[in-house]
Amino acid sequence: MAVRIDSVQKGSRAEALGIESGDILVSINGHEINDGLDYRFYETESQLDLMMLDENGKEHQFKIRKGTYEPIGFEFNSYLIDEQRSCRNKCIFCFIDQLPKGMRETLYFKDDDSRLSFLFGNYITLTNIDEKEIERIISMHISPINISVHTMNPALRCRMMNNRFAGEKLEYIKMLTEGGIKINCQLVLCPGFNDGDELKFTLEELSKLGENLQSVACVPVGLTKYREGLEKLEPFNEKSAGAVIDIIEAFGEKMLKERNSRVCYPSDEFYLIAERELPPYEFYEDFPQIENGVGMFRDLEDEFLFALEDYLDECKEASGKLTIATGEGIYPLLNMLLDELRNKCDNLCIELVPIKNNFFGGNVNVTGLLTGQDIIAQLKGRDLGERLLLSECMLKADEDIFLDDIKLEEVAEALNVKVKKCKNGGENLIKTILDI
Repeated sequence: MAVRIDSVQKGSRAEALGIESGDILVSINGHEINDGLDYRFYETESQLDLMMLDENGKEHQFKIRKGTYEPIGFEFNSYLIDEQRSCRNKCIFCFIDQLPKGMRETLYFKDDDSRLSFLFGNYITLTNIDEKEIERIISMHISPINISVHTMNPALRCRMMNNRFAGEKLEYIKMLTEGGIKINCQLVLCPGFNDGDELKFTLEELSKLGENLQSVACVPVGLTKYREGLEKLEPFNEKSAGAVIDIIEAFGEKMLKERNSRVCYPSDEFYLIAERELPPYEFYEDFPQIENGVGMFRDLEDEFLFALEDYLDECKEASGKLTIATGEGIYPLLNMLLDELRNKCDNLCIELVPIKNNFFGGNVNVTGLLTGQDIIAQLKGRDLGERLLLSECMLKADEDIFLDDIKLEEVAEALNVKVKKCKNGGENLIKTILDI
């Protein structure tokens, strides 16, 4: 296989050699180039032997000497060069299958691409790659790889993912760790399926992978009201969430003694559902699974309280009233955290409002899945003060659009208030509140 060059960067090595848009890159140092991962891996070598084809199919060979991190200068029509790989599974817990019809097309794409796992941290199931791809990952030492495991029971994995090959693909996990590849694992837990004894079994099997198992995040299934025709699932409740926490914490203590690391962690949401206090900051070690909501609040709290000491003068000068909209799940904890700021701001009124996610049916309570229409409906007619603050996690990156395609400016117009986005992080929250 080979890849077509979309354009050539001005002033680059490629331009100096006379390589043009439309030329075909066949190989680098004898290595066939099939996609962006191949190209970016072999491009880093300092001495390159390029095999090219021009638009007439004539072969050309170019030799380049360059710095290790100096680019050749090729640009392609996409970062991956070829098409992004989509998921072939029909998981019983898939959130995308629970979306209503009529939303923007990109929301319905299920990615399951090993290259995106390495490049951007995406999680993959390993069900749409073959042994050759596993060997490529090992030979390139592409590490870490993030894997959606869900269960180490082959038969149960086939059932939960509705893919008859899902169980046998678990062997790839062993191949990766034995090949020196570090992995991070995700378990989406569904009551009555992969919790309880099945969870204990999965954790024990994962522990056998050794030191290359870096971390495991356990997150509860998210259920919307749009589950027509899908397998019946129940949400976690206080009792069942507590049982999951007990299993994971016991396993974590065992791993702590054996490896000096807990390895496995429940997401913050499990503690909120179980109505238990979140573990202390130190519990999460170096926060290896924060993107899965593991330790996210403790990290926010630590940064918030630390930064608060730096902005005491600004707190004294702040005045007026503002409103912050947030998800129901984090509301109690965030409100207690904001009390620390309120105590420093004598003339500033900060109102925190939990927004019920009616759009998805009320069972989804995370801030990042709130919609514009629920925010408008539940804040309409309230005294919001001079500003309404909304977390950027509610919005599509760089476009200021909610999941229901309502724009940020439409929320501002409907509520007749100035709306400000707040970047993630405790210090950013303080700075946005104090209008710094």
